Amino acid sequence: MKVAILTTANTWFVAYVSKLEEKIRASHHEVTLFFDHETIDSSYDTVFILSYHRIIPKKYLESHRHNLVVHASDLPHGKGWAPFFWQVIEGKTTIPFTLFEAGEGVDDGDIYLQEEVHLSGYELYDELRHIQAEATIAICLKFLQHYKLLTPKKQQGKESFYKKRTLCDSRLDVERSIKEQFNLLRTVSNEEFPAFFEIEGRRYLLKIEHDTRGALS
Repeated sequence: MKVAILTTANTWFVAYVSKLEEKIRASHHEVTLFFDHETIDSSYDTVFILSYHRIIPKKYLESHRHNLVVHASDLPHGKGWAPFFWQVIEGKTTIPFTLFEAGEGVDDGDIYLQEEVHLSGYELYDELRHIQAEATIAICLKFLQHYKLLTPKKQQGKESFYKKRTLCDSRLDVERSIKEQFNLLRTVSNEEFPAFFEIEGRRYLLKIEHDTRGALS
């Protein structure tokens, strides 16, 4: 099979693309990385659309047998933006990953595979991204291994949507405890979108990381 990986050039998943490429080649498939859907010609059988931030017109989707998206929710519940991190904030420790066929609507295509990821409840941002990447890679490889046996199914149930996360979503409430807001702290990036709080019109940043020094004496 001739496989394309489509992602946005500056997205978080770029750091993990080489691992996915290596594993696809090890499975005896041809694979190429793309950052623009318009550059993928019709010779590609399957396109994995992973953290890609542009809308793909129908005419491009029709050029390939499969256009597959990995979304971290139990579709049709949790459509939209950043479902993995919104569910962490909600306190969930079991999060489903869905591989589905891209369509013209928002996350509304037929489903091929669903797998669950289990969290300890203590992972921080970098660890969560790694878990997300590993789950994404695994479900893509599972599709390539079993695609001849897979039958897509329509989405069923009531749909819901997550909004796009912004810098304001890293805001802490000074009237609430750290324990109450720990799941929010787990999802902030110390460099890109750090946690912050405001007191009397002044803004303060709060960074979080694991203390690796061991138990305090």
